Amino acid sequence: MNLEFWALLVLKLAVVAAVVPGTALVAIYGELKISAHMQSRIGPYFAGGRWGWAQPLADGLKFIQKEDLVPDEADGPVFRFAPYVVLAGTLATFVIIPLGPDLIVRDLDIGLFYLLAVSSITTIGVLMAGWASANKYSLMGGLRAAGQLIAYELPLVLAAVGVAIQAGTLSLQQIVNLQGENALYTIPGTDIGIPFLLAGQAIGFVIFLTASLAELSRTPFDMPIAESELVMGYLTEYSGLRFTMFFLGEYAGMVGLAAIASTLYLGGWYVPGLEGDILNFVGPLVVGGKVGLLVFLFIWLRWTFPRLREDQLQRVAWKWLVPLSLANIVVTGTLKVAL
Repeated sequence: MNLEFWALLVLKLAVVAAVVPGTALVAIYGELKISAHMQSRIGPYFAGGRWGWAQPLADGLKFIQKEDLVPDEADGPVFRFAPYVVLAGTLATFVIIPLGPDLIVRDLDIGLFYLLAVSSITTIGVLMAGWASANKYSLMGGLRAAGQLIAYELPLVLAAVGVAIQAGTLSLQQIVNLQGENALYTIPGTDIGIPFLLAGQAIGFVIFLTASLAELSRTPFDMPIAESELVMGYLTEYSGLRFTMFFLGEYAGMVGLAAIASTLYLGGWYVPGLEGDILNFVGPLVVGGKVGLLVFLFIWLRWTFPRLREDQLQRVAWKWLVPLSLANIVVTGTLKVAL
């Protein structure tokens, strides 16, 4: 029995390790095409024919062939290990994201707590990269990243707490069920569940997406990289495969946070009128569609807004998002007790 359990777990983890880079490549291609359209450019059109679908693969092969350089003054072991920490923290988030009633690697009772904990591992990897590079620009980028990620981790967690209070559970699978088959709130006169986005967590949803952008260090929250000031921030000294791992980690993280948001606020894999095993086939497509919409939103925001100054970035977190998320918790808790 134990052997079967571990064999199944290893198989599921292998599937996650294979699928996640694929989703990251799709997100990279989407960014290339969407940004080109927004800027009236052609975008990728050579690799992969007219649509340029193979451009992310070509870029990946190019980076893999480049020499893996380590600065003479760098702390070698820490410098080399940092990309693995970032990528491991990103991959760990996919372990408990449900794609169907039975399509989940591991349904933890404290799933939301686990999710928010492992997502913080990337902060350690970024700090390792900035400090170990022995480059002042890298160190400044790492310190900026640490300050930013710490500031925006708080509203991210507090926004998710509102959902946990409303649902009364930390299991992501149960949170989806409470928006679907066993919905807490339904459309009057029907059995169709109402997602938490429309059931009082709209403010939490906006806070979660804003904090997610900052966690990903994407424009307008890209101060840790800020190529006009810091060359490439904590990535300045990285090349070859290790730079590719950071790059994949960013886009995989974007897909992961979009999947978490769709699970917490948009009903996850639930489809009104469908029940049983068919949701194990339809569910991944539904989640993929919701994730695609949120990833498009992330990309659109990146190519629409300018970079914030450091003081503006911190002000948004501490003067707006944290108080709003605390107010959301108070209102949600009050209504939960009263109703």
